Amino acid sequence: MSYRVEKDFLGEKQVPEEAYWGIHTQRALENFPLSGYRINPSLVKALAMVKKACAQANFELGYLEERKGKAILSACDEVIEGKLQDQFPLDALQGGAGTSSNMNVNEVLANRAVELLGGKKGDYTVVHPIEDVNLHQSTNDVYPTAIKVSAILLLRDLSPAIARVQGAFQRKEKEFAKIVKVGRTELQEAVPITLGGEFSAFGEALARDRWRTFKCEERLRVVNLGGTAVGTGLSAPRSYIFLAVEKLREITGLGLSRGENLLDATANTDPFVEVSGILKAHASSLIKIANDLRLLHLLGEIELPKLQPGSSIMPGKVNPVMLEAAIQVGLKVMANDSLVAAACSRSTLQINEFLPLLAHSLLESMDLLTRLDGILAGHIDGITANEAKCREIFDASPMIVTAFLPHLGYERAGALITEFFASGRKNVREFLREKLGADLVERVLSAESLISLGYREDGKDT
Repeated sequence: MSYRVEKDFLGEKQVPEEAYWGIHTQRALENFPLSGYRINPSLVKALAMVKKACAQANFELGYLEERKGKAILSACDEVIEGKLQDQFPLDALQGGAGTSSNMNVNEVLANRAVELLGGKKGDYTVVHPIEDVNLHQSTNDVYPTAIKVSAILLLRDLSPAIARVQGAFQRKEKEFAKIVKVGRTELQEAVPITLGGEFSAFGEALARDRWRTFKCEERLRVVNLGGTAVGTGLSAPRSYIFLAVEKLREITGLGLSRGENLLDATANTDPFVEVSGILKAHASSLIKIANDLRLLHLLGEIELPKLQPGSSIMPGKVNPVMLEAAIQVGLKVMANDSLVAAACSRSTLQINEFLPLLAHSLLESMDLLTRLDGILAGHIDGITANEAKCREIFDASPMIVTAFLPHLGYERAGALITEFFASGRKNVREFLREKLGADLVERVLSAESLISLGYREDGKDT
């Protein structure tokens, strides 16, 4: 491999000749071989969008000459389109509050612009990573702004993904509407419900997740671009500070606004904690739902799609692997939420030094949940009901007598169940039909009666 030599104030460093990155990125590659995780591609795209907005502002205000400005803008467009992804090799975990990532983007854009202008990579007399690409910027306003842009774009993928899972449960709610079954509390049989009603509760939880996810975009729209190092805008012209956010709004199509207090927007990262908490809420819903579906499958009331053989020793065994995967994703998102909160709480004075961990954790959670929801929607569509098993468990459950309390009262209902236990019989429904009459029993235990809100005061129906 051939190399070129680049310099910074610490000295010289060899950089691969064909690499678009430069000495700052090379140092970071050597300093932080930590997790093996790359910077999230959506964050790279967002950084390029921010750089494009800044370049446009500087170009229009006359701070960038036309030749340089157009080349930088073209390079930005290429990265936004997903090109040059292999030129962003840094570990997601890195010191410096995101400086390494910012410089990686600066260097790639500069060297690509140099190339577009007919120069050779590393010739920063043509286009300079700091003097030109990073003009009037700091990592401390570019990087958190890019995290917010990236997060909003990923949220716009997540919200419809949640909607697809919600829709799958709502379809099952209708399909299973007439199937009566026993409800359960504290892992014990409880009062009668319908399988459709049970699935409706899953859908409602996801509806709330969808709404929260959609609305939390608002928490991310206020950015600190233009605040430079600490939020005072030091070293940036006022005209640029106002124009840069306007340009970013045009490029992204997002309703972004400049923070009224850029010192606050630079030092405090609590909006990320709020958004991460909403992701955690969705993860919590998914874990609960996935575990419930596993239990219903274990009880035989539903049948899950068969995806793969489940054992290397037990022939014919099939496990609820997709639900297990869903629970693991949910737990990972919860762990990421703790990392986001911890990283935000460790901001010191004017900046947050731990934004790389925050960015990786937050964006990873969004990616995981979006992919999981996309897969789960189809999995839920494949669930079938075992109506016969639901009926078998239902008819054998003493708890169904609870539905007759308006007609019998607590004491008489208890006496009937005591008599049933003493009889040694197994079918409670048949016992009640003999004692109370088939018409009343079938009316009270119909799907319509069981899911109605309360009973009619005239006592004629439930």
